[in-house]
Amino acid sequence: MVLKDISFRVQEGKICVVMGPSGTGKSTVIKHIVGLLRPTSGEIIVEGTHVETADEERLLQIRKKVGFAFQFGALFDSMTVYQNVAFPLHEHTDLPEEEVAQKVREALTMVGLKPEEVISLYPDELSGGMQKRAAIARTIILRPDIILYDEPTSGLDPIASDLISRLIVKLQRDLGTTSIVISHDIKESFKIADQMIMLYEGEVLADAEPDFFKKTDNPLIRRFVDGISELALEEEN
Repeated sequence: MVLKDISFRVQEGKICVVMGPSGTGKSTVIKHIVGLLRPTSGEIIVEGTHVETADEERLLQIRKKVGFAFQFGALFDSMTVYQNVAFPLHEHTDLPEEEVAQKVREALTMVGLKPEEVISLYPDELSGGMQKRAAIARTIILRPDIILYDEPTSGLDPIASDLISRLIVKLQRDLGTTSIVISHDIKESFKIADQMIMLYEGEVLADAEPDFFKKTDNPLIRRFVDGISELALEEEN
């Protein structure tokens, strides 16, 4: 999806939910934030750094500050939970293994997993919710300033979705992170958001506090928030 002159600012330490219909540019936005895509014009500023002009060395430094929680976890199937969560430390630090192990245990505990029960398990031995939490533990182990969540509740049942939403809020509070959450899940979005942005056909349709989205009469926003399809509108008419 081509983004068209979009502009928004996320306040430090807040949770911003970016939502909108499929194919409207949500994932494209977060790929630009970490420099996986480069814009043809405009500016992307992360903690004072212009991402659009940063060289690879500077991008690496930015990415160390930005944690990315992928939609389906993206855990390495051939690695145990311990190896998965420890991976960023092994890649980016020279910490002794004893300290790595301590940090892995701390990260797993922060996401509500019991280290002694899961560290030796492989991803396919975990439930969907546990996989998501293990992936988030890997994301936070380097203590990023910013966390990008791509559809964090996708594929989860309502109880597991609520757990992940509460975890996002808890980590934002405990770690002081700034969070950008890509989501289709309206119910969970309203639980966590300080700021909501709706994209439509590559443009920002609205950028406001959650209360605006609950009360607005804008027909495009109303249809999305209320989950009303074109077929339903045709049947009404």
